[in-house]
Amino acid sequence: MPVLDKIARYAEELTALRQDFHANPEIGFEEVRTSGIVADLLEKWGIEVHRGIGKTGVVGVLKGAKGPGKTIGLRADMDALPMDEQSNVAYSSKSPGKFHGCGHDGHTTMLLGAARYLSETKDFSGQVVFIFQPAEEGLGGARAMLADGLFEKFPCDEIYGMHNNPMAKPNLVEVRPGVAMAGATFFDIEIIGQGSHGAMPQYSKDPIVITTALVQALQSIVSRNVDPVHSAVLSVTQIHSGTAYNVVPEKAVISGTIRYFDDDVRDLIHERIEDLCAGFETSYRVTIKPDLRPIFSVLRNDVELTKAYLEAAAEIVGGDLSTDEKELVTGSEDFADMLNVVPGAYCNIGHSGGVPVHNPGFVLDDAILPVGASIYARIVEKRLVA
Repeated sequence: MPVLDKIARYAEELTALRQDFHANPEIGFEEVRTSGIVADLLEKWGIEVHRGIGKTGVVGVLKGAKGPGKTIGLRADMDALPMDEQSNVAYSSKSPGKFHGCGHDGHTTMLLGAARYLSETKDFSGQVVFIFQPAEEGLGGARAMLADGLFEKFPCDEIYGMHNNPMAKPNLVEVRPGVAMAGATFFDIEIIGQGSHGAMPQYSKDPIVITTALVQALQSIVSRNVDPVHSAVLSVTQIHSGTAYNVVPEKAVISGTIRYFDDDVRDLIHERIEDLCAGFETSYRVTIKPDLRPIFSVLRNDVELTKAYLEAAAEIVGGDLSTDEKELVTGSEDFADMLNVVPGAYCNIGHSGGVPVHNPGFVLDDAILPVGASIYARIVEKRLVA
């Protein structure tokens, strides 16, 4: 079974919709225009709509025509990235500093395509909950929806999500059973020393010297504390200090991220960062304040539902383009927080392009829109049978 016929017939409309979202990007918790369009379309298609779930999130509920049954959740994220676009496409971002550089405009459109199809056919029992989530890019949109009672208000038996992948073969659907994507902590470490004239550093407690030593020590945590069979990544990505050539500054800030596939490994790394900061604080007689914020949970796909998802995908793209042999991904995805509450699975769909996501030149291939929409629709039709 290729792309579903009904969805194929409105592929051009999906492309126009996606390119409109792309030209008018909104970052996390600011998706007012996007969520408004989503809600209006769902209402137009006769789907029950709930706005403002998790601030700017939207939830749609659709009952099937084949009587009572289970409930499946389908989720897409809506937010753009706070970065400039350099793709030079005709529908480039109209908002400086905002860019759909991760394909969330495509995810939203694919779920809308599935919603339209399912509203027209209703060829399933039970009901579908369409979840349009804000603020996936590190701002806790999934947790905001959960805090608003997402699954208390809209209980689901299973839930599914998807992401585009410009670095994979076009239409290749990959799902890894079990642990699939890393959890993530963002951290800031503030070093408060003592400033002085740059010509008289003996009167200072130089935070830059302390920072350089602490960064080197941080880079030894994974290599000398974490069991080599357990993967983890600690990256210092920012150092901020100083304002003048002739001033030893008072403060410095180190920022970065930790990625892990095991919560015990996360806890070990957190503990070692806190120990190092305490030791440097004593040694240099300064104040060091570590702020460790677990932003993303480890993403774990349900084994049986992964199999079901791949079977549905294979009916759309073919068995040779669907696989459960995807490698672990050190990137993170806050759909993991929803999977901690409701069992489900998260897939990646390959498309042409070759420029990675989060790159200013990234371009999403609109050819995958009907593919993703069809996979969403097919998992519903296969799992919600009378």
